[in-house]
Amino acid sequence: MTPLDVTTVPDLLRLLAVPVFGWAAVRDVRTRRISSALWIPLALLGAVLLLWDALVARTAGPAVWQYEFLVPAAISLGFVVPFAYLCWWFGAFGGADGKALLVLALLFPTTPQYVLGPWSTPVATSPLGTFSFTILTNAVLVALAIPLALAARNVAAGRLTRLVFVGRPVPWERVPTTHGKLLSAPGDDGGGGLDLDALRMYLRWRGLTLARLQEQPDRYRDPDTLPDEPNPPTDGAVADGSDDDVSPALEEPVRDGGDRSREYDDPWGAERFLEDIEGTAYGTSASELRDGLETLAARDRVWISPGMPFLVPLFLGLVVALTYGDVLSGILP
Repeated sequence: MTPLDVTTVPDLLRLLAVPVFGWAAVRDVRTRRISSALWIPLALLGAVLLLWDALVARTAGPAVWQYEFLVPAAISLGFVVPFAYLCWWFGAFGGADGKALLVLALLFPTTPQYVLGPWSTPVATSPLGTFSFTILTNAVLVALAIPLALAARNVAAGRLTRLVFVGRPVPWERVPTTHGKLLSAPGDDGGGGLDLDALRMYLRWRGLTLARLQEQPDRYRDPDTLPDEPNPPTDGAVADGSDDDVSPALEEPVRDGGDRSREYDDPWGAERFLEDIEGTAYGTSASELRDGLETLAARDRVWISPGMPFLVPLFLGLVVALTYGDVLSGILP
C-alpha cells in the first residue's frame, strides 16, 4: 500500500467543511438561526492546517513559499477576512454568513488538489491562487442566479408583477412559519418591508395569534386592547412549526373596543411595542409594523421576499469550487 503523502492530508481534512456547510445552509433556510459554536472547530482546524501548509511550503523552496503559499494566504487573510467583516458591519449579510466566510478564509487560503485515478480537481483555477476568493466569487454568481430562478418560477405560474424577481406569494396562514420580509402593502403589491421575525415578536408580545388578528382587526387596532403585562417577545424564531405560535393561555383577554373609523395616536400599539422590548425588532419601525399588520388584516395572500441566506450560495460556491474550480476563470478569456 502506498503511504499517504503528508502534503495531501490538509486538503483531505478540509473536506470536513462540506457536510458542515451543507447542514448549516439547510438549517439557516429552515430556522435562520446558526449557533456561533458551529464555526469554532472549523476555525481551529483552519488555523492548524494553515500552519501545516506554511511549514510544507517553507521547506519546498522560495518559489513555492512566496507564490504558492504566501501571496494566496495574504489575499485570503488580508482581503477576504476584512470583506466578510465589513459586509456584516454594513448589514449586507448576517452574522452567520460573515463567520462562515471567515472560516473559509482560514480553511482555504490556497488551492487544494484532489486526484482520483485519471481525474483531478479543481479544473479551472484562479490566477490569484486564493481558493477562498474563488469560493466567494462562485457564491456571488450563485446569489445573482437566485432572482432569475425566482422569476422563472413566478412567470411559469402566471404571476406577472414587479415583484417576480424578489418575492413569492404565500397564503396568510403560512406567514407565521415563513422567513423573510413582507412585500405586499394593504392596497397593492410592492410596499411593506416588515421583517417576519419582528412580526412574530409582536404577536408573542401581545399574546395574539395571526388568526385572531384577522378575525377582529378593528379591535386589535385599538391600543387600549394591549395587554397590561405583555409576554416575552423572544427573538422571533419559528418555535415549533405550528401556524399559531402562541398558546391560548398566553392570549390576551377579550376586551371591548376597536373601531376602524376611529383614528388612534398609536394604531396597533406599534410604538409601545418597540419601546417596551429590549433592543430593536430587526430594525423595524412603527410605520413598517403598522403597514404590515394592515396588510395581513386585509389580504388572504401576501408577497414575501424569501431573503435567501448567503450561507446557501456559500455552500454551493464551495461545492462548485471543489468539483470544478473558479467559474469566472472558466467563463472569461
